[in-house]
Amino acid sequence: MIQFTDVVKSYEQGNVALNGVTMQIEDGEFCFLVGPSGSGKSTIIKLITGELKPTSGTVHVNGYSLERIRKREIPYLRRTVGVVFQDFRLIDKMTVYENVAFAMRVVGAKEKEIRERVPYVLELVGLEGKMGRHPREMSGGEQQRLAIARALVNNPSTIIADEPTGNLDPERSFEIMALLQEINNLGTTVLVVTHAQDLVELFHKRVIAIDDGLVVKDEGEEETNDEAE
Repeated sequence: MIQFTDVVKSYEQGNVALNGVTMQIEDGEFCFLVGPSGSGKSTIIKLITGELKPTSGTVHVNGYSLERIRKREIPYLRRTVGVVFQDFRLIDKMTVYENVAFAMRVVGAKEKEIRERVPYVLELVGLEGKMGRHPREMSGGEQQRLAIARALVNNPSTIIADEPTGNLDPERSFEIMALLQEINNLGTTVLVVTHAQDLVELFHKRVIAIDDGLVVKDEGEEETNDEAE
């Protein structure tokens, strides 16, 4: 579960990124986080992943209290949260298989686990036939699928997708969103940060809108809960 309660985040230079954000995302939900540039979306992601601490208020993510989390606990928090970045952040010199395996090695997984888990996750995202390719040999949509596989491989309870369709054409964008919905159907909490209003409207999920550091709209929660029932 992700829970923000009256969260304020100010930066040293004086600007206030969040000005009293309260929201709760339940385990297994699929939510969109929308808002204009500079509204506070990136700050919310950094708070969820432990990159930042709130100036005041409380942030709880998957059992961790982010306002008082210890530095040595942050890697364990991050194992519960997979992040898909807009710019993919793939390692060009590594193959598809190696990019995903690397994410497991970073957290100390054994080679036997890696050999079992990586092919399964690549099959889930439709890349099982491209394990030996390098990112530069793949389309943008395939690279995004690889980024999703890497975020999924350590079996996090939560996936955050930061503008996952920002560099893709409409058809590939729909495919990536459908994949994220499939992942959500398997029980993973999914938070998609996006400007793509057409996709938001198409998928009929809960929408949390933020502007000027405040939640200004939270719609679709009842419909989402109905679907879960």
